[in-house]
Amino acid sequence: MSAEPFPRRRTAWYALFVLMLCYTLSYVDRQILAFLVEPLKHELSIGDAKIGLLQGIYFAMFYTLVGLPMGWLADRYNRRNIIAAGVLFWSVMTALSGAARSYVSLAFARMGVGVGEATTNPCAFSMISDLFPRERLATAMSVYMMGIQLGSGLALIIGGVVVQSVSEMPPVTLPWLGTLSPWRLTFFVVGLPGVLFALLVLTFKEPPRRAILRNEAGKPEPAKLSVGLAEVGKRWQSVFGIAFMIASQALCNYTLLSWGPSFFGRVHQWPRDRIGLVMGLIVLGSGCIGLITGGRLADAWQKRGVPDATLRVGLISLIGVGILLPTAMLLPEANWTVGVLVITVFFIGLPIGCSYAALQHIFPNQVRGVASAIVLFIVNFTGLGLGSFLPGFLSEYVFQDPLKVGQAIALTVVIAALFGTVIVLLTMKPYRRHYAEMAAIT
Repeated sequence: MSAEPFPRRRTAWYALFVLMLCYTLSYVDRQILAFLVEPLKHELSIGDAKIGLLQGIYFAMFYTLVGLPMGWLADRYNRRNIIAAGVLFWSVMTALSGAARSYVSLAFARMGVGVGEATTNPCAFSMISDLFPRERLATAMSVYMMGIQLGSGLALIIGGVVVQSVSEMPPVTLPWLGTLSPWRLTFFVVGLPGVLFALLVLTFKEPPRRAILRNEAGKPEPAKLSVGLAEVGKRWQSVFGIAFMIASQALCNYTLLSWGPSFFGRVHQWPRDRIGLVMGLIVLGSGCIGLITGGRLADAWQKRGVPDATLRVGLISLIGVGILLPTAMLLPEANWTVGVLVITVFFIGLPIGCSYAALQHIFPNQVRGVASAIVLFIVNFTGLGLGSFLPGFLSEYVFQDPLKVGQAIALTVVIAALFGTVIVLLTMKPYRRHYAEMAAIT
């Protein structure tokens, strides 16, 4: 372990706040597409399945593949600088999405967003573990992961207001870009502020690394990929269990975020600004409350000697979401659906932060980036990729009716929640063993 004390609380919380802001921005850039489904389909002449690919697999493909080498870089080089470069790159690619003239060019732009965003989590997870002690890590991770709910909520609100307000505007002509449909300006509105966020990252220092893996002579092990993979192999049951638990939760979350706006628009004929405001406030309010509650609950249980506390929070979440979200999608009245979604989003938020803290608890510093990247690879390729794609696929090819998008969402969530629940139950025993082994050396 590093001989240096943890940074002062003010220093640690400032760095955490900046990291959370960057993660918030990444989700705004990522989720804004959900509110542009209808104009995209009209202008590019594509169906729900291709929209699902844009929101999910095309983005997730590069987000996950690039995440693996980024995890390796996070274990070896300055994590703060890697994040700053990534924020700048994905923001530029988001803005360029507004200039795409075809489905293929838009797909490449969204892949570029994925490449940039892949820098954030492996570096941030590793840094936060060096900023906060073990007994406060779940809460700290939950604050960072609030970026998911804040970014998603803001994307819904901004998307609803902006798209609704520009729907009656004439085409806009910009230098070098030519004439653009008004809805394309949304990409520029959410993308360009990223330049300022990248500069903000440079206002705090890289924290010293701690919980160092050492060899038999007591010297630190080098941060080699082979060492990281070997450590992951020793804990493969916990790693894959955590990964698929988070993936199941993320699949439910992305399903709601990607297709919830289309559900309210098609089934209940709500205008876009109303959809954005209602869903955005639910995600911002219930989601953030759930995140903090889950982190505090996990920390409280761990202080009482419950090593698998983070997995227990995940189990509670999956059971709650598996029951409530399908129910919400099948209710006949929109107001009833909204009421159930308030509770549902609370359960969705519960494990988001503490699940990633669970991974940091069982790995030494030099391999946390690689371990996080492997988990993120699984989470995003399955959770993000399938969560955004499956409802569109089911709506278009199984139910063969765009008005049955609610049934498509419900079926996707039931499958994901059942799978995740089984995985968590199978992972608890090996995780307790791996937690105890790591606690003994730190």
